[in-house]
Amino acid sequence: MARRGKKGALSPEDKELWGKVAKTLTPLDPDRMKTLKSELEEQIDKLPAQAGKPAKTATAITPPAPAKPAPPPPLHKLEHRYRKKLVRGVKAIDGRIDLHGLTQHQAHDRLRAFLHRAQARGDKIVLVITGKGGGPERAYMDERGVLRRMVPQWLAMPDLRPIVLGYEEAHQSHGGSGALYVRIRKRR
Repeated sequence: MARRGKKGALSPEDKELWGKVAKTLTPLDPDRMKTLKSELEEQIDKLPAQAGKPAKTATAITPPAPAKPAPPPPLHKLEHRYRKKLVRGVKAIDGRIDLHGLTQHQAHDRLRAFLHRAQARGDKIVLVITGKGGGPERAYMDERGVLRRMVPQWLAMPDLRPIVLGYEEAHQSHGGSGALYVRIRKRR
């Protein structure tokens, strides 16, 4: 399409193209046009007015935008007192899972299943052991500690947020940087 001069004016190429399109159209029967117009007006009148706009505007017949899903619940850190009780052994860890030696795919599947079971049992806090990822057999590889890096990302994903209340690195007595305390939400 060529540039237009005035606002709304068609260029000669556009006029030619529109002429070709117009020749292929068949006019609507005048009686049929009246019935269609009256049906459209009835449908517009039935629609509720939107935010103070009159019902007969063009926006009244457009479908409303689909509702956005609710955002996942936020993650919370452990309270200082609760963490202290865990470290001292006053509060017990309800469950633990060790992901050492698993591939990412296996670890992700097992972690999801474990967290679902923990929530179903009513567990409050579990220990997820990822390992530190620096063993001698992996010293030659560039990528070390893959699970240690990936598990926090998995825990923050929207599909696990209804289960996971929060997480943070475990105390040295529970594995330190190679483990995570994971708080489980109550089942609704």
